[in-house]
Amino acid sequence: MKEYYDHNLIEKTAQTHWESTKIYKVEEYAKNADGSLKTKFFACSMLPYPSGKLHMGHVRNYTINDMMTRHLRMQGFNVLMPMGWDAFGMPAENAAIKSKISPSEWTYKNISYMKKQMLAMGLAIDWSREICACDPSYYMWNQWLFLKMLEYGIVYRDTQIVNWDPVDKTVLANEQVINGCGWRSGAIVEKREIPGYYLRITNYSEELLEDLNNKLEEWPEQVRLMQKKWMGKSEGLDFAFEHQILDIDGNIFQNGKLQVFTTRPDTLMGVTFCAISYEHPLAKLVSERNIEIKEFIDQCKTGGTKESELATKEKLGMDTGLVVRHPITKEDISVWICNYVLMNYGNGSIMGVPAHDERDFYFAKKYDIAIKQVIAQNGKIFDKTQWNDWYKDTDNSYLINSGIYNGLDCISATNEIFSYIIENKHGQKKTMWRLRDWSVSRQRYWGTPIPMVNCSKCGAVPLSEKDLPVLLPENLIPDGSGNPLKKDEVFIKCKCPKCFGDAQRETDTMDTFVDSSWYFMRYTSPNNKYSAIDQRLNYWMPIDQYIGGIEHAVLHLLYARFWCKVMRDMGLLQLDEPIKKLICQGMVLNNTYSRRNNLGGLEYFNSDEIEISQNKNSDIKEYKLIKDGSPVEYNGISTMSKSKNNGVDPQVIIDKFGADTARLFIIFASPPEQNLEWSESGIEGASRYLKKLWKICYSNREILLNQNKKNNKEDISFQLNDNQKLLRFKLYSNLIKANHDYKRVQYNTVVSTSMKILNDIESFILKENFNNNQNYANVLKESIGILLRILYPIVPHITWNLWRELGYHLIMGDIIETEWPKIDQNAILRETIKIVIQINGKLKGSFIISSDASEEYIKEVAMKHESVIKFLDKGIKRIIVVPGRLINIVI
Repeated sequence: MKEYYDHNLIEKTAQTHWESTKIYKVEEYAKNADGSLKTKFFACSMLPYPSGKLHMGHVRNYTINDMMTRHLRMQGFNVLMPMGWDAFGMPAENAAIKSKISPSEWTYKNISYMKKQMLAMGLAIDWSREICACDPSYYMWNQWLFLKMLEYGIVYRDTQIVNWDPVDKTVLANEQVINGCGWRSGAIVEKREIPGYYLRITNYSEELLEDLNNKLEEWPEQVRLMQKKWMGKSEGLDFAFEHQILDIDGNIFQNGKLQVFTTRPDTLMGVTFCAISYEHPLAKLVSERNIEIKEFIDQCKTGGTKESELATKEKLGMDTGLVVRHPITKEDISVWICNYVLMNYGNGSIMGVPAHDERDFYFAKKYDIAIKQVIAQNGKIFDKTQWNDWYKDTDNSYLINSGIYNGLDCISATNEIFSYIIENKHGQKKTMWRLRDWSVSRQRYWGTPIPMVNCSKCGAVPLSEKDLPVLLPENLIPDGSGNPLKKDEVFIKCKCPKCFGDAQRETDTMDTFVDSSWYFMRYTSPNNKYSAIDQRLNYWMPIDQYIGGIEHAVLHLLYARFWCKVMRDMGLLQLDEPIKKLICQGMVLNNTYSRRNNLGGLEYFNSDEIEISQNKNSDIKEYKLIKDGSPVEYNGISTMSKSKNNGVDPQVIIDKFGADTARLFIIFASPPEQNLEWSESGIEGASRYLKKLWKICYSNREILLNQNKKNNKEDISFQLNDNQKLLRFKLYSNLIKANHDYKRVQYNTVVSTSMKILNDIESFILKENFNNNQNYANVLKESIGILLRILYPIVPHITWNLWRELGYHLIMGDIIETEWPKIDQNAILRETIKIVIQINGKLKGSFIISSDASEEYIKEVAMKHESVIKFLDKGIKRIIVVPGRLINIVI
């Protein structure tokens, strides 16, 4: 054993041993020593995108999962912790354009480096189950499932409105549209309607919502609320404003009805305009007659269509000059085209109630549209010049300016107006959802090829299963001028499976959310060449603990839940929900520094590039670049990201301090679900703790090794002095706390408890000398052995090494295979008394218990005593407890 803590040698030695022994390879139906089946536990982290390097968010996620895996394994669970790569997607194409290499080469290079980093972190991953989304052995099952869903009626083909970059000749996500222009080309983005494939997720709307309430109790409430909001179930009134608008042939347009949906029928009497989307059929009709409206619609087509973007976008509109009739008052209501109305929600049209809807309020003020108050509250004055949140409230509100409905509360008015509209056949009650069917077609290269061919005679035709996989050519290099698959004749040209004539392969690829919707199922059935999953899934699923960022709370998790339900309904599995418990770990934060460049943009700098100068009072005076002394601005704490150049390379920390130090800091700095602020001093503090642990163990190595070589398994002697008793009391009290914190996944306090134990051990050593005192040696052996086991899930390298160097493996085997320490109740009894056990008044035995133990606890302990157990089958008539003396059991 070396005198000083050498993290490089220790970690290399441990990792070499773990790799050579394949200690993390997991099999189904593992058994305990007594032949009983171990309880399975599937601990899964969200698979990473292979961007090139691990970031500290990865380190935090995987260390949390690793702690859980190691701890549960020591408790006798059969734990699976696999890993894979979310390897398809646009970032690889963008990198390929920039570096002029294929996305395949870039991706596999990054995977190789990131896997090396994971190994350096000492993660307990079963690499025999590794999957990669861009490997044909995985994505062929995407294609197979697509075809099965097509047969089942879940997949269908339809047209979709997309953002089209006319220069790059590609479809852009809303996030890639900046101020109406393509993020890379700068060209004005167009809206195009193109065909694509969809999955009928809306068929599962009710079940997806219902299961959030009934089957996902162990998910964070925040995540469940986010999914509910995304699905957006609304109960309301679907009704019509009638009109006499004519189409180009002189016929009444759309049966003379403008359909509108509202969740607030009580405000119907406050309608002063109707607004339609620029994509609404009525808007298209008007644009054919009015050049100004056509130009306005073209303007609306620029930019993204996300609700979050529309919320902050300036509300613009144009009066069509058309009117519709109010269903109750029969007044004429003007029709406007507005840029904040979405065609894909409801009917693409809304009733404008400026007095009681904030968006409508500011729109009406902008265009001088009437604002009519119809909801009032006692003691509050309505002000048309300024919006107040109470204008939209229904609580303690009543109707005014609403004719026969005046004076009714909002609920009563809603019911009355519902009845009127339905009785007069203007509309009906309806449930509306924000959730729309999932578009899985992407007009991009680096993704799973959609297994369809386009035939001039037969149309879109699915491939046969025997023709899978449709291989994605890996040697193509995108140049920014559209999907390179469209130029690859070897890929495109094929025969129609139906008529055997010339046809073309579909060049759209699948949304990468398809890859991540079921990858965890493939972990359970790795390397199966004949099916996507097999009977092993029934053993491992559902995932017992899933860990990942809150940014994936909606789409990834919603799609994964949907995918599971579809596979269930197709008879592939029996699960309703794939994930039992979810943890969303907090973000890792760091200092951010920037300055404006010559073009006016922000240029960010890493903290390693910054020099901080201070005055004589140690107050910060200014921040400068080390390279040239030029000033920069401090922007505060923000999430680590490449864009803000405030990340910390885990490899630098591993090289300098060791993986265990990185793990210890990342766990200790914050509870798993809270944000973590990066700290250089925190890293150094973690390193000092591990060095202290090593030093104490090294200084007592001979005592500990000799005690362990004796293979001495008997209980600690109770002829202890006060100092020895005190250490054992503190040790087991802290073990109880550590157990509690492990169970509730509050791992940061496990670290603080471990620090307390080490301090207690150090204090104990300073107060006593060994002097061949066996009780001292036994207590020290016991304390160090328990501390190493508590720490092992957090810092596995140093604890594995110390466990072996000090001889604990001679008694209990490898630390990962040994049992988790049990609580010695005698050790935590500071003041004890002897309780005599009597059966029908005759002495049968005794036990030691705390002097302040309750009567119920005394009974509980007595019932487990060997002298009592053999009488239990005779039946107990009465139990008499004499406090502080005896317990008499009458049978």
